[in-house]
Amino acid sequence: MTSGAVAGDPDTGAALKTRTAAPLHGLILAGGASSRMQRDKALLLYRGESQLQRAFEAASRHVSRVFVSVRSTQVSDPARAKRPLIVDSVEGEGPIVGIRSALAADPQAAWLVLACDLPFLSDAALSQLLRERDPASLATAFRSVHDGLPEPLCAVWEPAAGAALAAYQEGGGRCPRKFLIRQGAHLLEPLDRRALDNVNTPEEYARAAAAIDAQYVGRQQ
Repeated sequence: MTSGAVAGDPDTGAALKTRTAAPLHGLILAGGASSRMQRDKALLLYRGESQLQRAFEAASRHVSRVFVSVRSTQVSDPARAKRPLIVDSVEGEGPIVGIRSALAADPQAAWLVLACDLPFLSDAALSQLLRERDPASLATAFRSVHDGLPEPLCAVWEPAAGAALAAYQEGGGRCPRKFLIRQGAHLLEPLDRRALDNVNTPEEYARAAAAIDAQYVGRQQ
């Protein structure tokens, strides 16, 4: 548990970018209050598997170390406690606290940050995100297919974002999306256009569960 190139040569440039990139860990954001869902979103089941487990396993297929972001009051929760945890170590509320706590826990690492409520998140989407990561930016994120704005909760946050996020929060900011709009991020057009659809209400959960069941049935036929 943790608190707190040669110009004109694209192949050489890509190799240099890979060599200078910070090591990458995974962070599953599971500290939210789930007020609109009226029950813990991390524990919602899709074909017998919780959202938290699905997100953790998805990240684990792409990075070697994955942690779950939690509030201090969730440390003993059985669904969370069996995984490596990063406990919120900075003041405030919302996902910015989890992101900042991870960056503080290992300031030399970049973080693949994923919300736990992305039932349609695919390996193809994560592969694109990591393949097109820009370590020179504060973050690499997808552009929303709905409004064109950055999607901060399926993104790679680089080490340099730690100090910038701290200054933003100290100035009264609390929204990671607004931070990325203000500071700039390397934005990607998602190839999998449904991957970042999330669920916040019981009605959205029912529709997502039905769609995933239908996908499973279709694969079996």
